[in-house]
Amino acid sequence: MTFGSAASLSRRALLLLGLAAVAMPGGLPARAEAPLSVVATTGMIADAARRIGGDAVEVRALMGPGVDPHAYRQTRTDIAAMVRADLVLWHGLYLEAQMEEFLRKLGERKPTVAVAEGLPRELLIAHVDYPDKFDPHVWMDPRLWSKVVEKVRDTLATERPERAEAFAANTAVYLAELEALAGYSDTVFGSVPESARVLVTAHDAFSYFGRAHGFEVLGIQGISTQSEAGLQRVAELVDILVDRKIAAVFVESSVSDRSVRALVEGAAARGHDVAIGGELFSDAMGQEGTYEGTYPGMIDHNATTISRALGGDAPERGMAGRLAAGS
Repeated sequence: MTFGSAASLSRRALLLLGLAAVAMPGGLPARAEAPLSVVATTGMIADAARRIGGDAVEVRALMGPGVDPHAYRQTRTDIAAMVRADLVLWHGLYLEAQMEEFLRKLGERKPTVAVAEGLPRELLIAHVDYPDKFDPHVWMDPRLWSKVVEKVRDTLATERPERAEAFAANTAVYLAELEALAGYSDTVFGSVPESARVLVTAHDAFSYFGRAHGFEVLGIQGISTQSEAGLQRVAELVDILVDRKIAAVFVESSVSDRSVRALVEGAAARGHDVAIGGELFSDAMGQEGTYEGTYPGMIDHNATTISRALGGDAPERGMAGRLAAGS
């Protein structure tokens, strides 16, 4: 009997192997499932998705270090990434104001979840000027942000139900880390003299922080960086700095420092020296690949920087000794 050409023999061999595989209990090894492709608008959401999803997800954050989400508009590359993704996670509460219309339309075509939208309204701080809007900066309170983390967990489990148990285990570890972070913040802020518990920053991103830790928070601009910082507001804050002898003000990594420096100069002209207490992470985390480029690192940096600048007792390198020297 002849078997024909070598090519024909190869085809027959492959067929026999296939038949043998079908006959074997379990057949050929199953192909590993591709990771869930996730696009997150902010770094804080992306950090939660990576920590919860582990190797079952592949996460891309649209907004990197120093990016202001209030003003951010999606690029063509962003649109392509979101259209191709299996899942899009965005914040909501009008944080991504310039992208919201696109994101809601995208939600008609694919899983697109605003992870902070479902927070109980009694836990949110109402917008001063718009009663139907809320302050979106909920990540400034790790205990409140934990509820958003749980929403990320539930969303990933909906898309990959077979991995739900692993997602739950990863979330438990992450939430324990956030609770430790909140406890550290309680301790270092408790060491700040009560008269010094005033946080002056470029815009109103720290109200949830203030509520959680008993600080008065004063922003030059409103909740959105798109609001105007008028000369009258700067003059009002200079009066407060001078009258209450506030020692430090803070710049933000994602907002111009021009208005904050105007406060310092205004106070100096009145005979009161005010220091720049440091740069805080408000709407974006630190550089990718660094501890400050994670959500825990972001909050650790802020808590440590604020406490030390306002007379509190906090270790220079933060809660776990991981902050960059001089950060």
